[in-house]
Amino acid sequence: MPFSLFRERSLKQFGRSVLLTSLVLTGLVAVSRELGLLESMELSAYDQFVRMQPADPIDQRILVVGISEDDFQARQEYPIEDGTLADLLVKLKSYNPRAIGLDIARDIPQGSETGRSRLINLLQESDRIVSACLLSSAQDSGVPPIPGADPELVGFADLPQDFDGRIRRSILISSPGETTEPIQVSHLCNDVDASDGLLSLSFLLSLIYLEQENVAIDETQQGYFIFEDTVLTPLFERSGGYARTGASDYQTMLDYRSARQAVRQVSLGDVLNDTVDPTWIRDRVVLIGNTSQISNDFFLTPYEDASKDFREMAGVVIHAQIVSQLISAALDNRPLIHSWPEVLEISWIFVGAVVGGSLAFYNRRLVIFVFGCVGLIFAYWGVCFVLFFSQGLWLPFVPSAIAFVLSAIGVGILDRAHEGGYAQAIYQQLREQKGTSTASSARSQGYLEDLVHRARLIRQQREGEALWHSEATLDIETDPNSVRFESPEMQDLYERIKAKAQRDWEEAHAAEKKEQAQRKAWVQQQRIQALLGRARMVRETTSRTIEEIE
Repeated sequence: MPFSLFRERSLKQFGRSVLLTSLVLTGLVAVSRELGLLESMELSAYDQFVRMQPADPIDQRILVVGISEDDFQARQEYPIEDGTLADLLVKLKSYNPRAIGLDIARDIPQGSETGRSRLINLLQESDRIVSACLLSSAQDSGVPPIPGADPELVGFADLPQDFDGRIRRSILISSPGETTEPIQVSHLCNDVDASDGLLSLSFLLSLIYLEQENVAIDETQQGYFIFEDTVLTPLFERSGGYARTGASDYQTMLDYRSARQAVRQVSLGDVLNDTVDPTWIRDRVVLIGNTSQISNDFFLTPYEDASKDFREMAGVVIHAQIVSQLISAALDNRPLIHSWPEVLEISWIFVGAVVGGSLAFYNRRLVIFVFGCVGLIFAYWGVCFVLFFSQGLWLPFVPSAIAFVLSAIGVGILDRAHEGGYAQAIYQQLREQKGTSTASSARSQGYLEDLVHRARLIRQQREGEALWHSEATLDIETDPNSVRFESPEMQDLYERIKAKAQRDWEEAHAAEKKEQAQRKAWVQQQRIQALLGRARMVRETTSRTIEEIE
């Protein structure tokens, strides 16, 4: 078969087998993804990427002052009283930080009235202290900020949790939600009629820090926030591996800096006892929050499975991670985690399906196929991880890997089925050619045997001699047409099929010859008996004639 014909046929089969199969399977994977069937696996792969990327150095621009179990025991206060918080704020302000974030609920007074008054006065007098609140939701009426706090310096501390309880996202701007709970006190964080959205605690602290770096926040034509050249692209309802983010507000993916050493951490006692290096505080962002397990302010993160002894991350540390992410994106060009539009993601999945189908289409060895699948999946994973780590690009690895495997298996099955049909056609053709040759040989041999039989009868009638016992045979063998393929694999396949057909034909022909030999022996025996009977009759007739003559 000419090579050009084989190539044209191969390309046609490639389009019909690989491309069509890949297109169908890509559609199935895309629908499964849209229904949320792959979300859990995609988020697990995302967590694996987060855990495997190298940890960044400690961000020295941020300090966390944690209120630990030792602080509760040392001061015999739980919760920490307002007067103690006032002492802490006074001490921190003396070191001239850029911004202080208070991630502690203080809507209810704790301790003496004097301490409460001192705390409120500090918040009213300072333009660098940001207090936190919690937004109202369907099941919660929210937690108000400290009374007397400047509304411009109030940020919500809500963190969006995924279905498994992990924190993978951060909220920059949001609004209070409608609640079914009775509202005892109306405040900034449960006012659903407010025209403007509220900034998060982390976002507000970042803006205060960047303002002194002469980095202003702007807005793109699409309404996205931008720090000079860094666009804070928000999450949509369908983003990355999420089937439904539920992000009605302005959310971004949280790019954790490290699991344990993202920022410097000290305790409340360290600050009050003057054991903290002042340079850790001066011109820095300082966050104050609970780091004791009894505070119940801990959350699961993608790092939760990194090691058996790793506990949940304190909420104040997560806020520090968000502040570090925003400042690093604006000043250090640290890439933010983002994903492609859905059309490009589906195209990426289709490419994976085509690669898997091509591997099955062009390879016929099982070992190479298996190792090829494993190797290409690891290569695919490597590409996705490198782009995630270096560019912050979250590619759909799980859907593309599934499409790859399904396409490889599907094309392999279709190709084997097609090969089986093609092989069966060749096999039947060879058997038919052999059968035609056998029939031709049998017809020729039967014709010659008929001539021999007639000659015997004529000679017997003329001469009355004994039967001519010798048999005339004719062995006629016709070989199948030789077919040559340019492809060694196709030629090998053809030779194997031809050998199988030859063996089957020889077995069938041997059985047929045996049956014919038995039938011929029986016919021969009948002929001999008939001829012997005629010979006896001739001899008897001759004897009577001789006797009559005598």
